[in-house]
Amino acid sequence: MSFSIAGKTAIVTGAANGVGLAIGRHFVEQGANVMFCDMDEATLEHELGGEVTEDGPIRLFAGDLRKKLTITNLLSATVDAFERIDILVNASRQVLTSDPLNPSDNSVSELLEQNMLTALRLSQATARRMIKQAEDQEEGQAGAIVNLSSIAARITHPELLAYSVSNAAAEQMTRSLAVALAPHRIRVNAVAFGSVMSASLKGALKENDEYRSEIVKHTPLHRIASPGEVCDAIQYLASEGSSFVTGQVVTVDGGRSLLDPVGLSVH
Repeated sequence: MSFSIAGKTAIVTGAANGVGLAIGRHFVEQGANVMFCDMDEATLEHELGGEVTEDGPIRLFAGDLRKKLTITNLLSATVDAFERIDILVNASRQVLTSDPLNPSDNSVSELLEQNMLTALRLSQATARRMIKQAEDQEEGQAGAIVNLSSIAARITHPELLAYSVSNAAAEQMTRSLAVALAPHRIRVNAVAFGSVMSASLKGALKENDEYRSEIVKHTPLHRIASPGEVCDAIQYLASEGSSFVTGQVVTVDGGRSLLDPVGLSVH
């Protein structure tokens, strides 16, 4: 079975920087058409604006996916550009610290909205499109959805209460959608990663360089992953090479979740 995604069309959210940008670029390198989606229009344009051509594999979409109309417009723009949608990668996510003893702290509801509910709504809308375009297709996958999670779903720190809860919810959403969409030949999986050199982690390391040594010490492979190291796992789950894999959470963390029961901060 092929791991190729050449000729497929993918939507990648959170694609202006970090892991989302790396995934989108990797998909383009592998021959896919990619709609790069993010709220940060300026950064999207800065990173990718010069690579957009009328008949090329890259398109940009800026908007707040917490709004239903934005989701509708995103799907329409993707179909207008590439005629179909084969893959959705929900890579948009936010990290907030929480005060676990403050009942007025809204971080749990904020991150559930950003890290789970937005991905759920987009997945539902995209799945409907995938089902429609596969009506005359008798075999093979109709589509693949890959969600990004974090090992914070399993190990945590008091200040990461909301982040952990939102990632755990995203993983259960993955399992539930996998069962619901299996009869339609749409597979849903997730990748949970540990410390990846994202924009947020770079900022944290600038403020506290000792944090780097703590991360490395608690990671059996003794380093921090680059965003690109998540991409191969995402491609596997998006390709027909994983045609009998659904509802799974693949961990890409250098072994960190095996040795980190106390839960260091996770980015």
